[in-house]
Amino acid sequence: MKIAVLGAGNWGTTLALLLHGKGYEVTLWEFFPERAERIKRERENKEFLPGFPIPREIKITSSIEEALQEKDLVVFAVPSHALRNVASLSSPHLSPTSICVSVVKGIEENTFLRMSQVIEEEIPHVKNKVVVLSGPSIAREVAQQMPASVVAASISEENARKVQEVFFTPYFRVYRSKDIVGVELGGALKNVYAIAAGICDGLGFGANAKAALLTRALAELKRLGVAMGGRPETFSGLSGMGDLLVTAFSRYSRNRHVGEEVGKGRKLDEVLSEMVMVAEGVRTTKSVVRLAEKYQVEMPIAREVHAVLFEGKEPKEGVRNLMGRALKEED
Repeated sequence: MKIAVLGAGNWGTTLALLLHGKGYEVTLWEFFPERAERIKRERENKEFLPGFPIPREIKITSSIEEALQEKDLVVFAVPSHALRNVASLSSPHLSPTSICVSVVKGIEENTFLRMSQVIEEEIPHVKNKVVVLSGPSIAREVAQQMPASVVAASISEENARKVQEVFFTPYFRVYRSKDIVGVELGGALKNVYAIAAGICDGLGFGANAKAALLTRALAELKRLGVAMGGRPETFSGLSGMGDLLVTAFSRYSRNRHVGEEVGKGRKLDEVLSEMVMVAEGVRTTKSVVRLAEKYQVEMPIAREVHAVLFEGKEPKEGVRNLMGRALKEED
């Protein structure tokens, strides 16, 4: 099997290593030619995944045509804001028989489309052939071959099963699901609450506060996810609760890191300017607040995260607002 991984960030590089380890012919595509040449020369992605040699059998290129030539499976592993452009570039070169796998976690600003919908809109000939791979999967841990479990979701059971088999290893267990909406939304929405968890850490709060936050965050996440067409049980699984927990606690979580620094009193722009990798939850927070209004869903935690990130509200004031809300039954 010939596989292309589009996006040489930490997750794309990790998946290229995983797939090569299974014996597949892998091409890793990087948008910027100079970065692609550097990775090819050094055989290591020192910017995004330092410490992990890239075997010479993995082809590295910045040519999208070369990357997609005669590929059986294509993995989209670019930041959410870049996906539409990359999908558009891919469309003329992507075989109608290729299976597309999205590991991108986000919601497109303004259109509010899920990532699989963006791919299908730009590449009409792969409509209903996209598989979403999502779940608690910190890239560095997977690269170290520590145990992890994710979900492959598609409306096509056949394609989900194929992806399940392609990515499965003794350290990377893959379940499958038909709920592509729920799996995709879980992976996108949890980033907002990982920022909230980081704010808790930055403020110096304890385990009680973080446990309560994540429990109520899951209720919010599920509320919007179901309103948008996901199944309730999906959000209690790996792509919902599982991914929420790992991003809320891991020291490698970009979104938690952003929240923690903001909780310490730093400005968002300053924090983001120091980061090499993208914290998807920052953009997703804007979309979530607008989606909550569109679907008339109550999401107080997401609203307070938005207020802290974009409206100048002090983190402690946001916490006071949440704690001081009218008393109610738990839902």
